[in-house]
Amino acid sequence: MQKRHAALGMFAVLLFSYVINAIDRQLFSVLAADVRNALDLSLPQVGLASTVFTLGMGVAGIPTGYLLGKMSRKSVTLVGLVIFSAATYLTAYSRGLPDLLLYRFVSGLGEAMQLTALLAIGTSYFFQHRAVAASSLNFTFGIGAIIGPNLGAAILGATHWKMPFIVFGLSGIVAFVLIVPLVKPWFSEARPQPDPAANRSGAPADPALDSLWAPTPLMLAVATAFAGLSIYGYLGLYPTYLRDALGFTPKQAAGAVSFYGLGALLSLLGGWLGDRYDYRKLLFFSLLISAVAGGLLFTELGHSLALHATLSFVFGAAISGMVYANLSAGIIKSVSSAKAAQASGLFVASLYIPAAFAGYLLGHLKGEMGWTLAGILQVSGCALLAALLAIMAGARRAD
Repeated sequence: MQKRHAALGMFAVLLFSYVINAIDRQLFSVLAADVRNALDLSLPQVGLASTVFTLGMGVAGIPTGYLLGKMSRKSVTLVGLVIFSAATYLTAYSRGLPDLLLYRFVSGLGEAMQLTALLAIGTSYFFQHRAVAASSLNFTFGIGAIIGPNLGAAILGATHWKMPFIVFGLSGIVAFVLIVPLVKPWFSEARPQPDPAANRSGAPADPALDSLWAPTPLMLAVATAFAGLSIYGYLGLYPTYLRDALGFTPKQAAGAVSFYGLGALLSLLGGWLGDRYDYRKLLFFSLLISAVAGGLLFTELGHSLALHATLSFVFGAAISGMVYANLSAGIIKSVSSAKAAQASGLFVASLYIPAAFAGYLLGHLKGEMGWTLAGILQVSGCALLAALLAIMAGARRAD
């Protein structure tokens, strides 16, 4: 019991570092309008800058899954923390679109390294509660999604657009000095438990569970890609929509978006449900709710901050609290436990490579058909496609 409490304490330290990761990811969208004016960017360009970090996350996802077989998970976590914190700091000194995109891309590389390592740590040590372990990461993402926009807007109001990047970039030092002495190898490097699907010789009873490219994980990966386009269409340009189209102040826009983070706090419930019931059905209904709420956010809701906040909460609760947790855990469950790190990498790549272009796509669609149709087409449409793919995915699980 004492060892388990120590493990929970170490996981809490790692989750704290992920809050900083989440803050860094959420910060740019609130400052996008200010960065756009300062660097003289078009809407599609700033939309691309808002989400291009996810390309770095996606590119790094699968290689990091294999890197975890060569380096300790703790080391990968620390290297990722240093990379994304440094890139966030340097974003403040961008002089134009090329270096801005470079810093955003590099920040995504570091964020993916940290996320993939943390998924591997949590789902390996807490093997019997993989969905809860995965969802705890998204729970802490929700905390960062609440803190980041609001504190970033407050710093912006008191100083200038560069200062929030500087402050949050330097905050990674705090997490680094906590992880180094407090997180022990017996926790971070714990091997997955023997797979219940294995026979006495140690080989998986079902060879499909030992392949990352079997139909079930691949179909869930494609569903993840469409969910990412929906999530990051919202996260990338919804604050810009509120400010440019509806005239919200930075503080009001940040307040509305932070309710998405509040909804993400339901991740632990989503993981608990996914561990006990058919996660495919949970994904299907959660994605349907996401499609409705996400589409309504871009319709004529007037200037009601309360209504925007409410729908942002519903969208966040459904797609972040329920969908994110169960897509990540679902891909991991669909393969053998020995492939957990690689499955984590597949999830990260599937979510974040397409999401890199979500802001650019929504900005382009807005130019062609206006905010409302663009938002419905991308945010709602992609969620519906993800729902169909999730319910069609095979029911086989590596439990």
